[in-house]
Amino acid sequence: MCGIVGYTGFQDAYEIVINGLRRLEYRGYDSAGIVLENKDKKFEVVKTKGKVDDLVAISKKLEGTATVGMGHTRWATHGVPSDRNSHPHISNNGKIALVHNGIIENYDTIKTMLIEKGFTFHSETDTEVLVNLIQYFMDTDPELDFPTAIRLALNEVYGAYAITVMHEDYPGVLVVARLGSPLAIGLGNQEYFIASDASPFVEFTKEAVYLEEGHMATISLKKGIDIRTIKGNEKITPQIQELKLSLEQIEKGGYEHFMLKEIFEQPKSIHDTLRGRLLVNEGIIKMAGIWDHLERINQAQKITIIACGTSWHAGLIGEYLIEEFARIPVEVEYASEFRYRNPIITDKDIVIAISQSGETADTMAAIKMAKEKGAFIYGICNVVDSSIARITDAGSYTHAGPEIGVASTKAFTSQLTILSLIALKLGKHNGNLSNQEFMRLITELDALPKKVEEVLESTHEITKEIAKHFVDAQNFLYLGRGYNFPAALEGALKLKEISYIHAEGYPAAEMKHGPIALIDENMPIVIIAPRQGHYDKIVSNVQEIKARKGKIIAVVNSGDTQVASMADYVIEFPETSECFSPILASVPLQLLAYYVAVYRGANVDQPRNLAKSVTVE
Repeated sequence: MCGIVGYTGFQDAYEIVINGLRRLEYRGYDSAGIVLENKDKKFEVVKTKGKVDDLVAISKKLEGTATVGMGHTRWATHGVPSDRNSHPHISNNGKIALVHNGIIENYDTIKTMLIEKGFTFHSETDTEVLVNLIQYFMDTDPELDFPTAIRLALNEVYGAYAITVMHEDYPGVLVVARLGSPLAIGLGNQEYFIASDASPFVEFTKEAVYLEEGHMATISLKKGIDIRTIKGNEKITPQIQELKLSLEQIEKGGYEHFMLKEIFEQPKSIHDTLRGRLLVNEGIIKMAGIWDHLERINQAQKITIIACGTSWHAGLIGEYLIEEFARIPVEVEYASEFRYRNPIITDKDIVIAISQSGETADTMAAIKMAKEKGAFIYGICNVVDSSIARITDAGSYTHAGPEIGVASTKAFTSQLTILSLIALKLGKHNGNLSNQEFMRLITELDALPKKVEEVLESTHEITKEIAKHFVDAQNFLYLGRGYNFPAALEGALKLKEISYIHAEGYPAAEMKHGPIALIDENMPIVIIAPRQGHYDKIVSNVQEIKARKGKIIAVVNSGDTQVASMADYVIEFPETSECFSPILASVPLQLLAYYVAVYRGANVDQPRNLAKSVTVE
């Protein structure tokens, strides 16, 4: 989950690497470091615990001194955040520098062997083991060249990694490799860029090579890019991709935080997800990934949705949607649990994998296991040409655009939009939805971008004021029924992630089976209560809370009087079909979490202990 940036060319490497690290700081932020190849072809290394700004404060002297270098932002796995555990790590002989995203699982065994060979270690990291293993191979065979030593070392390690490596005896050369963690190579005019994603080099080039799983590349200005397999050393022809990302997409655009910007981008992101797929005037949903495999999907014995975090909550709502409209049995699994048990999956099953980044390590591993059992894999992700997009049999991009804030917002509502399209298309095809009902639902779906815009306009200031009352809250309870139970889970997760207030989401009916014991005059309870579905039951739940003096924040349809009259605070959203209400209800819950966190002085875009793309176990 760390961020890697590298550069070789003619520009100031320091400036390019530092600016790239700023854009990747959402991936790792407990320490940062940089290594440059100076004019004497020697390494200049600066690293520190803290943010990229802390690194800049002690490394500014390196500006303008090099045209080759690499940097790293760390999210700690092996070893606490500290200066000595920060990357880059340097080999014992001082000649090899390495930055790493991932985990080397057998590092302890290799470390023991290297210590027996006389190597010493200065950090607690698995990365320092890898850089010294590369040195060991070069020491053992002086005829061995640098890239070959890296390949041999990588064939000895187990785990996941994206690495960039430099050697003082190979000036101007960067060697990169990946297994389970993303890495992109930007192709400029007499210059090359390396990064965990394309955002650090988007203003310099529109061409990139996304390194494939199990591949490594040697990059130099003299020889260009040489890509080979890590196992077998087979030469690979680079597949050049055109970048769709723009610089404007990854800037804040006048908002205080990326999270707030992304909350307000949801009318557009939902519209972009629907665009070209939902043709209301023609009464059709066009989804090539579904259409090309329609019979296999409709004949599935069951559909299993695998995901983590926010994407798992979207999957729960997807279960409601697909079972109601397509009448296909659905199970929703945490990918992190699914991969470690022995699930019943056959070649008659469909597995839907959901991931914003398309790089989530647990989801990737679960996909591979399901493929081995013969299942058909359908991916839903946001990042074009991501690992999950490449490994699945078919899929849909959400088209939400870059999501920089760690707490997912627009990706969540775009995932729900895709799942709605899938459920309605399957339901129409298998005859479970009449033409009249299908037309009613797709018309409602088409209206969602405008309604989300209305929610933002009408609830922004209200939620901002409500948030002020709960800055010192210790706990929150979120309640919902039916489609809005997962929305309650998601609302609670948003608050936990960025404000550090303990919050739990529950089905409203389950309140009586335990959580009601927590309710008193100090307990804020957010209750999602649209008029459709289980409104009368929700009213009863609100009365039970009121009788115990809980502080009620009611998220209700516009014009509601019954629940609103019992609530201490009211947030309204427009009416829609019950199945789409989580999309609208989630927006004020995102705003509420955001403003509570802001008033508490939390780092909203980079909450402690979290990273955007979870590429390690």
